[in-house]
Amino acid sequence: MCGRYATTRSAADLSALFEAVDDTGGTVVPRYNVAPTDEVPVVRHSRRAGGRVVSMGRWGLLPAWVRDPRVGAKMINARAETLATSRAYAAAFVSRRALVPADGWYEWRRDGPSRQAYFLTSTDGSPLAFAGLWTRWGAAGLVTFCVVTTAAIGRVADIHARMPLIVPPQWWQRWLTGEADPSLLAPPPVEVVEALEVRPVGPAVGDVRNDGPALVNRVEPTPVTPPLW
Repeated sequence: MCGRYATTRSAADLSALFEAVDDTGGTVVPRYNVAPTDEVPVVRHSRRAGGRVVSMGRWGLLPAWVRDPRVGAKMINARAETLATSRAYAAAFVSRRALVPADGWYEWRRDGPSRQAYFLTSTDGSPLAFAGLWTRWGAAGLVTFCVVTTAAIGRVADIHARMPLIVPPQWWQRWLTGEADPSLLAPPPVEVVEALEVRPVGPAVGDVRNDGPALVNRVEPTPVTPPLW
C-alpha cells in the first residue's frame, strides 16, 4: 500500500524531467508528507496540449458517478490485479493513465509492540514515477488521481506486502498512451526494486500535520522491548 509519499521537485524540474508543459499555475511546493486528498503534481497526456502536461491533482480518485468527494480518501490506491475489471478504475485504465512523481514513499513495519517507519527511495536520489490513474470530477473538472499498487518484491517485501507500481523512464510513454494491455500492470523489473534504499525514519511522519526535509532523515531503528515472559 502507498498511503504517504514525498514529492519535492519544482514545476520547472518536473517539466524538464518529463518533457511536459507546466500547467500547475505556480502552485507546486515541496511536500515531504503527502497524504490522501492533498493536491500534488501529476503527469498526464493531454490532447489539447499535444503531449505531456504537469498539472495539479487531488489524491483520491473520484469517478464521475461519485457524489460525495469524501469518497476519494478511500480510493487512493488501485490494485493492479483487479483494476482492469473494477467499476471504479477500469475506464481510467483504458484512457486516463498518469505518472505520479515521487522522491519515495513511506511504509510502516510492526516489530512487536511498536511500529517502525521507513522511507523507500532511490539510492542515487533519482526521481521515481508511480503508475497512476486520473479522472475529471464535478462541474469544475477537478483532476483526481490514484496510485496503482502491486505485490511487493525484493527488499520491499520485507517491509510491506504491497508497493506502488514503479514505471521506469523507458516505459513512461507506453504507460501514458499505449494500449490498455495487462502487461502494463506487471511488477517492475527486479533491478528497479533492488536500486531502492529502505531507510528507517522517525515517527513524526505519522502525523499528517508534519512536513519538511527532516522527515526523510535516516534514524536508528527504534529498539523493540521484548515481552516480559
